[in-house]
Amino acid sequence: MTRLHAQDVTLGYEGRTVARDLSVEIPDDSFTVIVGPNACGKSTLLAALARVLAPQAGSVVLDGQAIASYRSKEVARRLGLLPQTATAPGGITVGDLVARGRYPHQQLLRQWSDDDEVAVAEAMALTNVADLASRLVDELSGGQRQRVWLAMALAQETPILLLDEPTTYLDISHQIDVLELCARLHAELGRTLVAVLHDLNQAARYATHLIALRKGGVVAATGAPRDVLTEELVTDVYGLACRVLPDPETGTPMVVPRRPERMGAAAGAASGVAPGAGPAVEGAGDGRPVAGG
Repeated sequence: MTRLHAQDVTLGYEGRTVARDLSVEIPDDSFTVIVGPNACGKSTLLAALARVLAPQAGSVVLDGQAIASYRSKEVARRLGLLPQTATAPGGITVGDLVARGRYPHQQLLRQWSDDDEVAVAEAMALTNVADLASRLVDELSGGQRQRVWLAMALAQETPILLLDEPTTYLDISHQIDVLELCARLHAELGRTLVAVLHDLNQAARYATHLIALRKGGVVAATGAPRDVLTEELVTDVYGLACRVLPDPETGTPMVVPRRPERMGAAAGAASGVAPGAGPAVEGAGDGRPVAGG
C-alpha cells in the first residue's frame, strides 16, 4: 500500500455528507492532482488526508497506521499542508512566518538549532523569498504571500506536502510560477505532492497522477493524465462538450471547450436544417400568403 491513502471514508460537515465510501491512494513520489466540479468534495478529501477533518466512517492511513492514532507533531513531521485561505498573524515578518514551519521539530529541551536555520534558509531560497525576510507579510502581493506560505510548508521538511488550490486568486503568471515550483519540488527533491486544482489544463500539464471526482465524492477515474483526461470523462464529470488535443508546448492533454453554436450547427447539418434557420412556415413558397409577410 502507498504511504498515504483513504479507505472507505465517509466525509461531511454538520450532518451533510459530501462523500460516501470513498477510497483513494496517493502514489508515493507522485505529483497527484485532484480535479472535479465545484462541491464534489476535492478540498474535503484533502482535509481528511491532512487530518484536518475526521472521517465519519472509514479511515485515512499514513505510513501503515490510522492517521488519527498519531500525535499532532508526529503527523506534522510526516505531512505538510498549505491551506486554501491561510492567514498570517498581524505584524509578522516573512522570516518569522517561514520559521514557524520548524515548530514540529521543536522539543522542550531543543529549541532553535543550526538544522532549523539551514531548513528555513533553503526553503526561502527555493521559493525566491529570501530578499523579503524582513518585510511584513501584510505588505506583500498575493503571489509573494503564496510563495511565503509555500516556503513555510517546505521548512517543515515533510516527505508529503498537500496543497489546497495553491493558485487561487493569482494571475496566470503567478499561477505558473507556483506550479513550476511545485514541479521542481517533486522532480528534484523527491517530495510527494497532492494538490487540488480547478484548471484541467494546468492539472494535466503538471500532474503525474490525476484523481477525478464526480459530484458526491465518487471517483470517476485515476491514473496518468493522458489516460484520465478524455473527452468522454470531461463530458461525464463536468457536463462539458469539448475536444481534448495535445498541448502544443508539452504534449499533455489540453481541454478545448466546444462552442454551443458550433454544436448547434453540427446538429443542424446532420438534420439538413441550415444554421440559424427558423421553423418552416406553412404555405411558404407555394403561392399562398404568409402570415406577417
